[in-house]
Amino acid sequence: MESLGEVNFRTLTQRQFFPSPAGWEDEVLYFLMLDRFSDGKEKGGYGDEDGTPVTTGTTPLFQLSDVGNVTRPTWEQQGQGWQGGTLRGLRSKLGYLHRLGVSALWISPIFKQVEFEETYHGYGIQDFLSVDRHFGTTQDLIDLVSAAHGLSIRVILDVILNHSGDVFAYNPDRYWTERNGHHFLDPRWDGRGYAVAGFRDKNGQPSIPFKKQPERIGPDDAIWPRELQDPATFTARGKITSWDYDPEFREGDFESLKDIHHGSGPTDFYQPSETLKNITTAYKYWIAVADLDGFRIDTVKHMDLGATRYFASAIQEFAQSIGKEKFFLVGEVTGGRQRAVETIETTGLHAALGVDDIPDKLEYLVKGYRNPDDYFNLFRNSLLIGKESHTWFRDRVVTMFDDHDQVRKGRIKARFCAHDRGWMVVFNALALNATTLGIPCVYYGSEQFFNGHAIADRDGNDLFLRECMFGGRFGSLESQGRHFFNEQSRVYTEFAKVCALRHQRLPLRRGRQYLREISGDGVHFGLPRLFGNEIRSVVPWSRIFADEEMLCAINTDYDNPRNAWVTVDNGLNAGGSQFRCLYSTDAAQIGTLLPVTERNGKAVSLTVPPAGFVIYGQVV
Repeated sequence: MESLGEVNFRTLTQRQFFPSPAGWEDEVLYFLMLDRFSDGKEKGGYGDEDGTPVTTGTTPLFQLSDVGNVTRPTWEQQGQGWQGGTLRGLRSKLGYLHRLGVSALWISPIFKQVEFEETYHGYGIQDFLSVDRHFGTTQDLIDLVSAAHGLSIRVILDVILNHSGDVFAYNPDRYWTERNGHHFLDPRWDGRGYAVAGFRDKNGQPSIPFKKQPERIGPDDAIWPRELQDPATFTARGKITSWDYDPEFREGDFESLKDIHHGSGPTDFYQPSETLKNITTAYKYWIAVADLDGFRIDTVKHMDLGATRYFASAIQEFAQSIGKEKFFLVGEVTGGRQRAVETIETTGLHAALGVDDIPDKLEYLVKGYRNPDDYFNLFRNSLLIGKESHTWFRDRVVTMFDDHDQVRKGRIKARFCAHDRGWMVVFNALALNATTLGIPCVYYGSEQFFNGHAIADRDGNDLFLRECMFGGRFGSLESQGRHFFNEQSRVYTEFAKVCALRHQRLPLRRGRQYLREISGDGVHFGLPRLFGNEIRSVVPWSRIFADEEMLCAINTDYDNPRNAWVTVDNGLNAGGSQFRCLYSTDAAQIGTLLPVTERNGKAVSLTVPPAGFVIYGQVV
């Protein structure tokens, strides 16, 4: 499709669409890099989209003996560029995801990339109306979403408004850099526009005039749809070097990716550009053609608030017109909670992606190096909380601890399992995330102990966070030729149980949240705290919804069980009432009862296994 004028929305919308959920906080999200997830050729004990066991392919299941079966330098080199994950491959793993408890997929961008660079990550779009050939076809996307909906799994696409791929070249009046064997000009932002040499052709050369093309050009040339081949589409002011200076971070190019001009004016009176209107129309097309359920919007920090508000309003109206009342719009807003809260309140986004302090505090609480209230104080649930408090509400933030670029870790990037015996407590991180406030999201591979990491601080390459679930040449744990879809993995099986319980019990999804006081002697109570530089203790919290309390706890001691008196709600629990264990990493605890006694109001004596997790519910 060459032009937006070819889109017939009347025809596309004459059908029944899959409805939105009652509340997105009820969902468990799963974020995957499509190129790194599945090529559909693996072999092992998992099922396809309808749950039927499959044995196609030739890649053996991963074994611990395969750790390091390729040298680190070779492994790193093999991880460059496209690896082979596809939409069809993802479709074949819907059974695996469904049995894990995933109810919504967040998929990295799938749209056509510039041809001359290996932008496997999907963030360098050259055609906003086509699926990249490496991933498959539009029909493959339609089939994937339809199969996912058959399992009540919703599909959220990662979309980009802020920039396109490297689709034009500047005139040579600044400096040159080399990427992938090609020389490119990357002038830096200094507040002025730069002359443009031309649109790039499929080989990366600026051989095409920088204007709307009256003559036919190839599908790999310039930018598509045709409406975007207008010089006014781009700000053309060079790349960002100061990431916190305004207006540089809004007007500049994101490295080689070319910044798009969205419009002008104050937020309440914003005038969207024709380009913003056209890109919005393109994304409406994808909702209609594929029956999508949400968008994760990339690099929202780098856009005018008015532009984000226009897009959110237009997309929500369109989605509601076809029966999707809560089409999910979540923005990537870096720069701290204050900026994120202000952005979602101003623009109408449903939620922000918690990529700053939430992952840090969650990871190091579980590992025993943060005070628990550092994490729990990030969240509030009362609608009466003042806006100036900059606190998260239960359904306004997507929470996770591993992700694909780890801005928070700077140059020493590493997955949770890379250090600090993380493999012993990664389940606790998943469980804590799933049973505390926010919309929980699992980054692919966390459930299979992925441990990608940079070596020391020699570089912060995102590559190490993007290993292949299907193994291939770039499997996690520095392996090759071994896939990781292991449904007998301890973390996989246990997290599936927690997700099932979360689905059954409303307090675990929507309840108010309270970090609970603990005591060793049943007399002196206080919040669990660091002792020196560590905390090795029971860390308990309650979720309360409609007068039902559920009690959860982790043990940050990796080696020993821990016991503590734990405060519960004084008004909801009478002396002599009981809590029953609904889940424990020690199966022998499940079904056991804890009597409520009158200590610090009301309390129970709770034991949590080493590096363990428990859930208790009131006996009624």
